[in-house]
Order: sequence, then C-alpha cells, then structure tokens
Amino acid sequence: MNDMTPRLMLLDSASLYFRAFYGVPDQRRSLDEPPTNAVRGFLDMIATLVTTHRPTHLVACWDNDWRPAFRVNAIPTYKTHRLSEGSLVQEESPEELTPQVPLIVDALRALGIARIGSDGYEADDVIGTLTHRARGAQPVDVVTGDRDLFQLVDDHAGVRVLYTARGGVRDPDVVTQTFLQTKYSVPTGQAYADLATLRGDASDGLPGVAGIGEKTAAALINRYGDLASLRRALADGDPQIKGAQRHRLEAASAYLDVAPVVVQVALDAPIPEFDASLPQEVGDLTLLSSLASGYGLTNPLNRVLSALGLGDND
Repeated sequence: MNDMTPRLMLLDSASLYFRAFYGVPDQRRSLDEPPTNAVRGFLDMIATLVTTHRPTHLVACWDNDWRPAFRVNAIPTYKTHRLSEGSLVQEESPEELTPQVPLIVDALRALGIARIGSDGYEADDVIGTLTHRARGAQPVDVVTGDRDLFQLVDDHAGVRVLYTARGGVRDPDVVTQTFLQTKYSVPTGQAYADLATLRGDASDGLPGVAGIGEKTAAALINRYGDLASLRRALADGDPQIKGAQRHRLEAASAYLDVAPVVVQVALDAPIPEFDASLPQEVGDLTLLSSLASGYGLTNPLNRVLSALGLGDND
C-alpha cells in the first residue's frame, strides 16, 4: 500500500467496540468461556474499513480519560448519567464488555496497529489533535458513531466523518459539508459545533439553551455567523433578538460562557510522535497466536491480516 495516496483513518475506538458489543451475537457455548463478541466485531470493523477505504495510516484513538476534569469543571453534569453507581470516575459498562477491552488492546498491539490516547483527554480530543496535525498533509477519515465529531468536517482540508450510527461501518453516512448543510442547515463543522452548543445534547449531559432546538439554533448561527457573534449581538441589544428568544439566551448566559470548553474537541492534546502507518509486519506474533488459539479469534484476526496485506495467521 506504500504507493497509494496518503490517507489517515482515525477510529473512535470505544464508539466502535460498544457498537460491536451490542450488534454481534454472543456465540459462547458456555458462560464459563470468556466473552469475545465485542472483540470479534471490532476486528471485523477494522477489516471492513481498511478493505473499503484503503487508508495508508490508521490509528485506534483511545479514551485515556472518558470524563476529563476540564470538561467536568466547566459543566459538572457532563456525562454524569453514564457514571457507574456510587462512582465519580468509572463509566458504566456492561459486565460482559469490560473484560473484552484489554483483549482489544492486546489484539491491536499484536497486529501492530497504533493505539493512541492522551492522559486527561478523551478519544475525541486525540482525533481532533491528529486531524489538526494532518491538515494539508493528507485527507482524514474519522470513523465514529458520535455526532460530536462532525465539528471536524472540512472539505477543503479533506476531513470527513464516516458516521456509523445507522448503517454501521459497511454503509456509513459520509459526512461532508454538503451533508451538514442538507441535514442540519449549517455550512461548516465549526458551525455545527456552535449549533450543538445551543441545542445541547442529553446523551452528554449538556442542557443547551432551553426552548432553542436544532432548527432555531441553525437559524441563529446562519444569521450571525458563529456563536461568539450571536452573543455579541445579544449584548449589544440587536432588535432582531427579542421576546422569549432574548430571555432564553440571556438566561443561558452562564451556560454559554462555559459550554464551548465542553463541546469543542481539543486540537492540542499532548501526543508523542508515533508511526501511524499501516503495519508492514505483525506486531507480536506470539501474542497474536495466543489470542487466536486462546480466545477463538483466528478468523477475525485473519480477516484483519488479509485486509492489511499481511497474509493469514496459521
């Protein structure tokens, strides 16, 4: 694949392995066997994505911190509904998924696929940072089931999102600026982030501005250009902002002061230099063989190896 035009693919790993867990049947013959459906599904996703989109560089982006302090400090309700009962830090996770995550880590290491996180940051921030670094150097495909990352879409820079929420990795929505305009009536990824700030997102514990839904948010962003300009117009007494709408925006002032810190993905998360190139050889053959034989993962591992052009693991 070295003669191909460079293309970077960034995986929102947790988004994908959660989808795999819920979408791939548990084929264990006995509950004494370790669960592997999320691992198998995640590996099959990688094989499909590499085969279909032919990236030259691939990174499994990781949540080193799924609920970073800087976001919680800004909005304490951030992701609180996802906390495990009685915990202030642990994300609630299905009992049979939890032991599969270390297997996914091992599988990526065995295959030689880069897995990158940043302490104190989410995978979204790793994706944002790597996308920012790649601007002008190579196109970027972001693979996720999370709309938050639509903010990175940039046709000029060749950044698009393969959105898996509906069609999975086999038939994702390809999110470009045209998609954003058609679906959300906003022209850019940044405009989508401003819309999302106004609209809020219950799945992340972001309240948004009461009474302002998606269409109204889009209309406001289109009228003023961005959230900062809307807020300046509000402060300056723009007569176009009146009545209940003015009251709602003014009442949400404290929220709007801090919400961008939560909504905007970081573009400068500390990430060491690393090689994102597709592996040219297996990363750890002993570990690969152990995973294949010990967990019944021969077939999905072989599918990834085939997609990478590394042959079968016998």
